[in-house]
Amino acid sequence: LMTQSISDVNASMQESEVLTSAFESGDPTVSLAEVMITAQKASLQFTGMTEVRNKLLNAYQEVMNMPV
Repeated sequence: LMTQSISDVNASMQESEVLTSAFESGDPTVSLAEVMITAQKASLQFTGMTEVRNKLLNAYQEVMNMPV
């Protein structure tokens, strides 16, 4: 599940980079609003994935620290 999430975030970030490059090179089909929205979506997905990872690590550490 985490691997799929990482792949989705990576794809979103790559799409954002492609749109940004197209806009910077003067492609008339790409608007600034589209570039900004895509960049924000990628950023939010990355932040969300990072938070989930942190929660999973905390849960793992708590389980490992439990007395047997």
